[in-house]
Amino acid sequence: MELKIKKYCFDIKTAIESINEFMININSVNDYQKSRLVKRAVEREIEIIGEAMNQLLKYDSNIQIENARKIINTRNWVIHGYDSVDDKIIWDIIISHLPILYSDVLKILDTN
Repeated sequence: MELKIKKYCFDIKTAIESINEFMININSVNDYQKSRLVKRAVEREIEIIGEAMNQLLKYDSNIQIENARKIINTRNWVIHGYDSVDDKIIWDIIISHLPILYSDVLKILDTN
């Protein structure tokens, strides 16, 4: 595997693992909304995931990751629309979409 592909996938994997650590005592969207520290940490990791995905697609536009473009768009929304970030959408991303992304990245790392 190309070193850059491995680096970007590893960055995404590590960011997701960090989010999972931050969420260890967060059991609901209400818990999430109450913790400014966790929210900011999660948002930062989403920024990292989106930027790593952006760089990955620039390097190899044929990479097989579900919703790659949406991941980049989410990063842009969090950074540039910080005042309109919806906690419920972020919660849904954490619960529903990050496990899929994590699986996709592991497959890439394991196959190359």
